[in-house]
Amino acid sequence: MVLENFALTRLNTLALPAHAARYLEIRSTEQIEALTTDHSLRGMRRFVLGSGSNLVLTGDFDGLVLRALIPGRRLVGEDAGHWHISAGAGENWSDFVQWTLAHSWAGLENLSMIPGSVGAAPVQNIGAYGVEVADRILWLAAFDTITGKSMRFSRKDCCFSYRTSVFKQEGWHLDGRHIITEVTFGLPKRWLPQIAYADLSAELAARKKFAPSAQEIARSVIAVRRRKLPDPAVLPNAGSFFQNPIVYAKKAAELSAIYPEMPAHPQADGRVKLAAGWLIECAGWKGKRLGPVGFYEKQALVLVNYGGARAADVAALTRVAQSDVRKKFGVDLVPEPVFL
Repeated sequence: MVLENFALTRLNTLALPAHAARYLEIRSTEQIEALTTDHSLRGMRRFVLGSGSNLVLTGDFDGLVLRALIPGRRLVGEDAGHWHISAGAGENWSDFVQWTLAHSWAGLENLSMIPGSVGAAPVQNIGAYGVEVADRILWLAAFDTITGKSMRFSRKDCCFSYRTSVFKQEGWHLDGRHIITEVTFGLPKRWLPQIAYADLSAELAARKKFAPSAQEIARSVIAVRRRKLPDPAVLPNAGSFFQNPIVYAKKAAELSAIYPEMPAHPQADGRVKLAAGWLIECAGWKGKRLGPVGFYEKQALVLVNYGGARAADVAALTRVAQSDVRKKFGVDLVPEPVFL
């Protein structure tokens, strides 16, 4: 059933008010197929919504919001090196990660407790503590609402890079042409722990887990996230609000000479990833508010809604934080959420 003038406030974790002209929950591929024959919906702007955890609503949406709620998770095969695990786009990401670990399929533990859905994970190429979801994806299925055909995208087809993919780069998530229905992951049979990030290694050391299992890494990740990040149900937020900027090595060296304590992570291409949260904190914004929005007191990377915020409030804080970081460090911060 297509609903009209549908309120989206409860469907975005920043709790920003907005309405969709039309709204439809997708629980099967058959529903998506019906979209191609519904003449009343043709030509209407579309947006595919997951859990709304990486979204900034800038106002009412004059099109059709499609909420992907397709369920399912299963072992679909294996090869010499990997288990092949598939999950429906509507599966809760955090629950899915815990399910894989309960079945002794390691590889997603560093991505524990990231809010959102399985279908949204590849769009954003979510990542944490040295692992990106692109590292684990084999392929995904997506339905083309224009041609009425289901398509398979390989990892290469997805054109993954830092916090983005072809779906985000090309704006497919905005026009709703391609709706991700299922994602298949390759989880390694010969698993190696990824524990180099400081917060994670410190938590494991505190727990005296010097040769941790995947489950122990997951528990440590969850502990760190709970300690540093607010619960959206209590304090509305969209998680990490800015991407960690990646700069040329020369720029990183210049900043390190001035700020030797600055976190810096060399990348495979020779550039260096900086910590956006650290930059924001040093620019004086940790725990500081601008109207009804501000940066969380325990983690400067998280923008929170203290009550009654609207899109204009978020935009104002975004601009001033970007400006202050640019003035102090000469580094540009790019927002991570999708602005609709």
